[in-house]
Amino acid sequence: MPYANGPVHIGHLAGVYLPADIYVRYLRSVGRDVKFICGSDEHGVPITIRAQKEGVTPQQVVDKYHVLIRDSFKDFNVSFDVYSRTSSATHAEVSSGFFTKLNNEGKFIEQTTQQYFDEKAQQFLADRYIVGTCPNCGNDNAYGDQCERCGTSLSPTELINPRSMLSGAHPILRDTKHWFLPLDQYEPWLREWIIEGHKNDWKTNVYGQCKSWIDQGLHPRAVTRDLDWGVPVPVAGADGKVLYVWFDAPIGYISATKEAFPDEWELYWKDKDSKLVHFIGKDNIVFHCIIFPVMLKAHGEFILPDNVPANEFLNLEGDKISTSRNWAVWLHEYLADFPGQGDVLRYVLCANAPENKDNDFTWKDFQARNNNELVATLGNFVNRAAVLTHKFFEGKVPAVSELQDIDRVTLAQAAEFPAKIGELIENYRFRDALAEVLNLARLGNKYLAETQPWHLIKTDVARTGTVLHVALQIAAALAPVLEPFLPDSAQKLATMLNLELGNWASAGRADTLAAGHELREAALLFAKIEDATVEAQVQKLLDTKKENQLANTPVAPAKEDISFDDFGRMDLRIGTILTAEKVAKTKKLLKLTVDLGLEQRVIVSGIAEHFIPEALIGQQVQVLLNLAPREIKGIQSQGMLLMAENADGTLALMQPSKPVRNGSGVV
Repeated sequence: MPYANGPVHIGHLAGVYLPADIYVRYLRSVGRDVKFICGSDEHGVPITIRAQKEGVTPQQVVDKYHVLIRDSFKDFNVSFDVYSRTSSATHAEVSSGFFTKLNNEGKFIEQTTQQYFDEKAQQFLADRYIVGTCPNCGNDNAYGDQCERCGTSLSPTELINPRSMLSGAHPILRDTKHWFLPLDQYEPWLREWIIEGHKNDWKTNVYGQCKSWIDQGLHPRAVTRDLDWGVPVPVAGADGKVLYVWFDAPIGYISATKEAFPDEWELYWKDKDSKLVHFIGKDNIVFHCIIFPVMLKAHGEFILPDNVPANEFLNLEGDKISTSRNWAVWLHEYLADFPGQGDVLRYVLCANAPENKDNDFTWKDFQARNNNELVATLGNFVNRAAVLTHKFFEGKVPAVSELQDIDRVTLAQAAEFPAKIGELIENYRFRDALAEVLNLARLGNKYLAETQPWHLIKTDVARTGTVLHVALQIAAALAPVLEPFLPDSAQKLATMLNLELGNWASAGRADTLAAGHELREAALLFAKIEDATVEAQVQKLLDTKKENQLANTPVAPAKEDISFDDFGRMDLRIGTILTAEKVAKTKKLLKLTVDLGLEQRVIVSGIAEHFIPEALIGQQVQVLLNLAPREIKGIQSQGMLLMAENADGTLALMQPSKPVRNGSGVV
């Protein structure tokens, strides 16, 4: 058995928690000492941008989202030993100490470089504080590190017409000193450690990306940056500089372990028999396979990652997931929309995991997998075995009479599944492992279909008892192998069978349930998901896409200048709508009576497709009073309502922020 000589530590980034959780739950089930470490990565420019938009401090931002993310993980049954954060005092101490050790030993290069500076804001600009035109696709709002429209990685100096997000000013280049980790000095060691040492045991997508980076040649990489949010650089004269988030964040695995296990954290990070595994997405392969290992190697006291089973990207309805564009399925929203169905999402994410190539999550596939696999296969087998036992044998496991060949073959096949599933999990093939769990349920369904106990009971009660005894043993075998993937459902199954959930060694035995063992009431493990439910989720995404399109629609250019006298000739007043009705034989026109203080006027307005007439009554509006009267559909219209028009053509009323006297001027 792997890892026989020591504990296992799982380093893990938020967002790819499920494979790690499956792995951890399995290792615990086979009796391994494993610690599952994670935390909120709370430094970096995106936090400061969010804080600026919301008008709060960065600390307030991370406090809000740390609680939301932590609680969502808990509700999703992710079994962290600790879910920490990089804004903690322990992390500041550990990461500062890590930097200081490397700096004192001369492991860094001090180098002066040019970086964009906002003269108006008097601040150096991180990449995400700079926007400009993408040289690849022409997107006018590309960031200084990446264009989100075409996906091209950029540097700030590649942007056309760069501008500061702080002031809108054109930034200038200014000298600044930083500390660099000389990755190029570690190339020979990396070639030996990765290219020669892990060619056969790392996933091809991970190994291939690492080899490509090394073959292209590595360069020194800055470990500090000019920013006021983060862990301060612990060097005299480094005011206004913090540890770069890519340097500080992975050290968070160490600081979180120390925070959770202050007396034994070194066992997991410094013992040669300990095994470190990182579960990440492919955009973090380089950080966890090249940069962090170089940091650990330079430090000299910590173990290196044994494996980094990174997944590729999971897209959403054919489009790249983007939190900034709200193109995502937010976990806390899912748990609110699908109460008690966290396991369904766990199942679909694992069954559809992008283990070797990008894959796509769609709500229709989510529905189909739930209805056709969880409900019709897994749930159906368990339910039939339990219900028939209650119906024919008063809910007690019947005794076995003489076993037939079909019984012996089925029990032998069932006994093979735990080892097969465990081996797949050990090799990070979680999707295949879950498929084998479902195949075990299919074996049970096939057995019941071939023996037909619902018909057999009419002629042979003893034989029916044997059949249901075998079926219930298969159901009992499902519980422990299901637990790493669907912990709630596994517990429901164990409760239904009136069993302790058990460990891996208990799975697949032919005598788990003794004759006469009393079952609890049968219950459905899964519920069918209707079309209307998934259509609502799809519509939510379509609404998001529409909002994004509107946000990116260019604003109409300004019209030609007019004189102040031209503007002064317009008599703009506030009025209250008294009556509103549709104009007969028209789709667009409403007839409105508006109280303008000095008099009441009738105004015909083409807004019928945007407003319900009754809802307009009592609303205050802006009116152009001195527009020449005009007859429309036989009605004399005396003025014009002012409206705001969105990019999609929808209209909104122009209203004062608080009630004012009718007839008040707009100035």
